[in-house]
Amino acid sequence: MHVLDDLDGLSPRAQAFLRRSGDRHPVDTDRLSTDYLRVQDRSGRLITAPVELIVRREGFAQRFGGLRYWVRHAVRWDGEPYETARRWDFVLEDWIRWEPGGWSFGWAGEHVSSPVRYLVHTDGRFGVTLGGSFLEVSPSIYHLIESHALMDETAAWEPVTGSALEPWTASCVDGRLLEQFGDLRLLPEASGPCERWLRSDAVTVRQIRRWTEDHPRPASVQVWTRSTH
Repeated sequence: MHVLDDLDGLSPRAQAFLRRSGDRHPVDTDRLSTDYLRVQDRSGRLITAPVELIVRREGFAQRFGGLRYWVRHAVRWDGEPYETARRWDFVLEDWIRWEPGGWSFGWAGEHVSSPVRYLVHTDGRFGVTLGGSFLEVSPSIYHLIESHALMDETAAWEPVTGSALEPWTASCVDGRLLEQFGDLRLLPEASGPCERWLRSDAVTVRQIRRWTEDHPRPASVQVWTRSTH
């Protein structure tokens, strides 16, 4: 069942986000089912699509196919708060590749000019590629949606200068800044090895590994605050 018809498995925050921002657009009904595809294996030989690829790719199409939403994002520009919004489209693409430990397949992702290709691994992880290896971003598509729901929610908060991942601002903050925020609790529904969300009543922190093939992948931090009065 499509996620917009059955929001089970998502937090109340993410459910509210999809109810407000999400809609479902028709997808290409002429798409060839994964069952009938022939794909290149590790050696480059064409083979019938393996079961794990069929199950994961067709499951994505059934559960998320045609989903579209906008994610609001609060940043600072020339010292002033600024809100932008990016569209995400959950539409399968034809791209499929063998990966260590399984396969990955492409989908539309963020509607923005970018060299990044958005992927799902057959082990469930959401990731990207810049033409090279699979770079994990979130443990699952559900984690990705939870992260987007948090990002959208913080659009009403105050972005901390120098902590927004946009070309016109710095991409990290001094670790000592985080220490003054007190008790921050991890939000596991949106967090994983490459992205962590932490929150208190007045502060939201996002720590990520940037989408780059550098090893180790450099870390960046985003911070937003709000008044509790």
